[in-house]
Amino acid sequence: QVQLVESGGGLVQAGGSLRLSCAASGTVFSSNAMGWYRQAPGKQREFVTTITSGGSTNTADSVKGRFTISRDNGKNTAHLQMNSLKPEDTAIYYCNYWDPIGNYWGQGTQVTVSS
Repeated sequence: QVQLVESGGGLVQAGGSLRLSCAASGTVFSSNAMGWYRQAPGKQREFVTTITSGGSTNTADSVKGRFTISRDNGKNTAHLQMNSLKPEDTAIYYCNYWDPIGNYWGQGTQVTVSS
């Protein structure tokens, strides 16, 4: 089992920045991927970005150039730096952890961008 604890998020004006963090604990495999998905009101959950334990990243076009994911393998922690935020980025952001054994989700953290 893997537990995910998210931190960060909150309310920010358009053009501002926020940083999310996600710490994984439990049976964490050395080969894994961590990332974020988001879900806006009335919409389906969508992919945002992910990073493997080897450092490879994949990012949705809608946030490319504004959001940057990074990780600290020693601490099993991933970070999402969100810059130039737009009102359409408003959503609940969910941390995701994947390894060959399972797929896990964080509890979600609210990000609200005011215009």
